[in-house]
Amino acid sequence: MLYSEKVMDHLAHPRNVGQLENANAVGEVGNMKCGDIMKIYLDIDENEVIQDVKFQTFGCGAAVATSSMATEMIKGKTVEEAMKLTNAAVAEALDGLPPVKMHCSVLAEEAVKSALEDYYKRQGKNPADYMPVSSGHEEVCCHSEQE
Repeated sequence: MLYSEKVMDHLAHPRNVGQLENANAVGEVGNMKCGDIMKIYLDIDENEVIQDVKFQTFGCGAAVATSSMATEMIKGKTVEEAMKLTNAAVAEALDGLPPVKMHCSVLAEEAVKSALEDYYKRQGKNPADYMPVSSGHEEVCCHSEQE
């Protein structure tokens, strides 16, 4: 399987790895059947700007690369801007993913949105009032394919 140079760079040198002790939003998503699990931590200030973001991902190389890219794409953005993150934008920013790995970009999008949902809940707000309806991505598992 061929990955772009950007995917390989984010795999070899992932950005924003770890956890935030002062996170005020945490999202976790995963596909337990194949073991890809992503956890995103956000530090959002009083102006709803994402000051810091970290991730922990357990899974294949594409899962790590998409998590890394997604954190870079939302850091410094407002909550509203981060909510517009799409899996297609993550994949495009990485110069594409093999079709069998596109589900990793879906997980990255869903992890960010899970953290934003947590943020609204912690603010005492109903996330449904602020967040678009999920596109309901189907779960796909890649680990039957060769890496």
